[in-house]
Amino acid sequence: MNGIEIISTGYAKIEKTLDNAQLEKMVETSNEWILSRTGIQRRHISSRSSALLAIEAAKKATQNQDLSKLSLIIVATMTPENKTPSNACLVQKALDLNEQAMICFDINAACSGYVYALKVAQSLLQEGQYGLIIGSEQLSSIIDYQDRNTCILFGDGAAATLIQKNNNIFYSYLDSAGNREVLYANDYLKMKGQEVFKFAIQTIPQSIDHVLNQAKMTLEEIDYVVCHQANERIIKHVYKKYQCPQEKFYMNLQEYGNTSAASIPLALAEMNEKGILKKGMKIILVGFGGGLTWGALLMEW
Repeated sequence: MNGIEIISTGYAKIEKTLDNAQLEKMVETSNEWILSRTGIQRRHISSRSSALLAIEAAKKATQNQDLSKLSLIIVATMTPENKTPSNACLVQKALDLNEQAMICFDINAACSGYVYALKVAQSLLQEGQYGLIIGSEQLSSIIDYQDRNTCILFGDGAAATLIQKNNNIFYSYLDSAGNREVLYANDYLKMKGQEVFKFAIQTIPQSIDHVLNQAKMTLEEIDYVVCHQANERIIKHVYKKYQCPQEKFYMNLQEYGNTSAASIPLALAEMNEKGILKKGMKIILVGFGGGLTWGALLMEW
């Protein structure tokens, strides 16, 4: 098998939060309305760029690790600090690895970014080599806080995973369909919520089924499913469809909101910190978002 192992995780700490009570004073909404439709209680707001958040997460994930075999850094982001250099190159510099042979680049697949980045890393790394895969977003920089369709949903975040190429199981399914009407960002992020919901509840089960079929496994054999943390209603719809316990679908969106490419690695870092993930566990990661993009990975912890 041509797989990867997640060696360590780390995430950026963002102290400032924006809760639903604060949003009530900014736009026409209410705590009850937001909770009933999204499950989100608060989101974290950073004054630091996505590059600086990525650097903090990377330093935490690589603490006490031998980086001599690190040959790849990928940052998944739709809010890079610069058009160039990439956030990934800035992470390399911050880790004092400019003299080490390294491939560094950013990838933009919106909320599917981390899943896409892990698959790209699995394809590029040779056995035994290490990669640093980061999801980092400063979405507050592209949110119109007068637009209640978006400002209630999105927050900032960054998390990093240090991975190694090995022989663990690894199955992947990625797909896309070009669309600039449903979800897009220029100066501000705009989205059509109902259409995104329909897209998500179709593509999440499709992605899960693809990787389960490849692995010849059932969902009962999977320990955890970590979906992109977009909306509680979306994730609830999926686990009810599969008639499985909600505990199998990890959720932390109530604390962070939708952090785009950071959401899946942030969930993994939190689960790892809490001791939830044990070696040998089978997990499925599912991303879906702008592009439109979607996909899933089935891997071993």
